[in-house]
Amino acid sequence: MSNSIGEKFKITSFGASHGTAVGAVVDGCPANLELTAEDIQKELDKRKPGTSGVTTPRKEADEVQILSGIFDGKTDGTPIAGVIFNRNQHSKDYSMFKDTPRPSHGDFGWMMKYGNYDYNGGGRGSGRVTIGHVIGGAIAKKLLKTQNIEIVSHVTQIADIKAKPQDLSVIKENIEKNPVRCADLDAAKEMEELILAKKQEGDSVGGIVETIAVGIPAGLGEPIFERLDGDLARILMNIGAVKGVEIGLGFDIASKTGSQVNDQYQVTDNEITTKTNNSGGIVGGMSNGMPIVSRIAVKPTPSISKCQDSVDIEKMENKKIEIKGRHDPCICPRVTVVAESSTAIVLADHMIRSGFIHPTNLENKI
Repeated sequence: MSNSIGEKFKITSFGASHGTAVGAVVDGCPANLELTAEDIQKELDKRKPGTSGVTTPRKEADEVQILSGIFDGKTDGTPIAGVIFNRNQHSKDYSMFKDTPRPSHGDFGWMMKYGNYDYNGGGRGSGRVTIGHVIGGAIAKKLLKTQNIEIVSHVTQIADIKAKPQDLSVIKENIEKNPVRCADLDAAKEMEELILAKKQEGDSVGGIVETIAVGIPAGLGEPIFERLDGDLARILMNIGAVKGVEIGLGFDIASKTGSQVNDQYQVTDNEITTKTNNSGGIVGGMSNGMPIVSRIAVKPTPSISKCQDSVDIEKMENKKIEIKGRHDPCICPRVTVVAESSTAIVLADHMIRSGFIHPTNLENKI
């Protein structure tokens, strides 16, 4: 089982939804980065459960403990281990799924592949393990900030409700004003009402989350394998609820002509930029200095309380199930920080690999 990602800046995730703890080990962060538990905690608080009606009612403080890698308020070049202990598990809610896979979950695949399957909350396959992504992403974001790189994720669509495009400054301000984390406040209100309505019906909805990274230098990534867009697509697709990834115009580019979508170059204030950004900041597998824009399609939460069809694997017979327990009626609001963190991990890794950040000591000049 693969639990690590990254080449120079590497994240290893561990733990399970109803196990003792979840967390991550971050290896490859250069020494002398100012870092505290609070830097990580503020990111974790964005994905913490039980913060509003549109999230799961499971109550977890999700307080991170740093076990290693920091000395005198700075990273020391050794692995940084962060752990969060699970405090509010209701494992009894899942005993009925021991031999009955939940529709559109990974249960059946786990049962067939490993045999030994932790069915409590999905075990290692639960969305709760994305805490490891956020721990790694918080450190990556702090590292990228030293290079004036900023990343923000926001919800642009829930079901068929679409937000109007907004400037980055508006996005950063408005996503903190509503539980859906949508920059279009009118659309956000409609989205929240829809999510709550589906929750009352015992159902769920999906949507789209967009991530924007600014301040990226040109030249990150490789032209064949280890392409920047390929690595971004990989880590974003590795988020459990994600069923599609787009960079720039994405699938809409298929209906256009070259003259419509080519990003033509220009010199502005003695700097080379492009007139448009249809490629989402990545061309030929490498960054071109424009904002990197990606979108992920997030499926409706598969844990719903409506009656569904499944099977009893031991008895080899059909079975009706109703999923109880505490679940998000929409994953999108909490997945924003996971997308943000995942993007930061890839960008931090490539910044080190491409020589923009010193691999061992931030105080050394490249």
